[in-house]
Amino acid sequence: EGMALPQRSIFPLEKICMEWQQRRRPGAGLFNLGNTCYINVILQCLTYTPPLANYLLSREHSQACQQQGFCMMCLMEAHVTKVLCSSASAILPGAVLRDLKFIGEEFEYGKQDNAYDFLRCSLSAMHRACLSGHCDLDVSSQETTIVRQIFGGFMKSRVTCLSCQAVVDSYMAFLDVSLDIRVRASSLTTLLEDCVTPKQLDQQEGFRCGKCKKKAAASRTVTVHHAPRVLTLCLERADQWTGTKISKFVEYPEYLDLRPYMSDTAGEPLLCSLYAIVVHSGDTCLEGHFLCYTKASNGLWYRMDDEFVDSCDIPTVLGQQAYLLFYAR
Repeated sequence: EGMALPQRSIFPLEKICMEWQQRRRPGAGLFNLGNTCYINVILQCLTYTPPLANYLLSREHSQACQQQGFCMMCLMEAHVTKVLCSSASAILPGAVLRDLKFIGEEFEYGKQDNAYDFLRCSLSAMHRACLSGHCDLDVSSQETTIVRQIFGGFMKSRVTCLSCQAVVDSYMAFLDVSLDIRVRASSLTTLLEDCVTPKQLDQQEGFRCGKCKKKAAASRTVTVHHAPRVLTLCLERADQWTGTKISKFVEYPEYLDLRPYMSDTAGEPLLCSLYAIVVHSGDTCLEGHFLCYTKASNGLWYRMDDEFVDSCDIPTVLGQQAYLLFYAR
């Protein structure tokens, strides 16, 4: 609806398996070589993303890859296989550190950076690797890589003219959702409710109605039109004005129903299960330390702090000052 269908699919939906195909103990921790904790937490969260790990462990990509030089999918395939299959308690993510500049030009070895930025650049690099060899694809077909099929969704923006009630819909692809936690809301569900609540635009914001042909006040409603298989949420903890960190506890559930935030709220519940979180400690988001909590294929939770991997329980996971949240449908 309102979006062109892809002419062909790069990765068929039916091949995506949301459940772990192999159950095993948690994999290895990752050594910190100096300010590399922001890299380690994202690598671990991606490693314990079931549909992505299933695909990478199958080695399907590397067997068909013809890309010369750097390939983020081949890199992640080798990394995930090494982490989950190694008998060592910790390993060195050496290949990732070696190719850091190819993942994102802003990253420098030895310089602390933001885990959220590294996640976005990693997913983009994986997406580009999946597009390699697929020339002249239409825009919709480019959204059918395994990366977009797992992490990608579509938002719907509906602007309603308050003068004549005319409606204009537009759609935008997304890989993650950022939530402003400066508002008084202290729970994830309240933040999401605020996101889908209609916001009034005043005439100074430049909306000109195509039906009544005049500059008029309008309201905008943004909803999830197509939900991703893995929903990634960023609780924005960096104050854009002062640069300081917003140290605020935001309650988040183990199971989240996306249906109330969809364009179609009348359908069946769309349940997602929490499987990973990233936590930051420190005064600013560019300093301090990152660690993560992930749910392994054995169904148990683990605290992963660089090379240290320790078991924990769900109350501990839900009691953190979370920065990034990962939910799988």
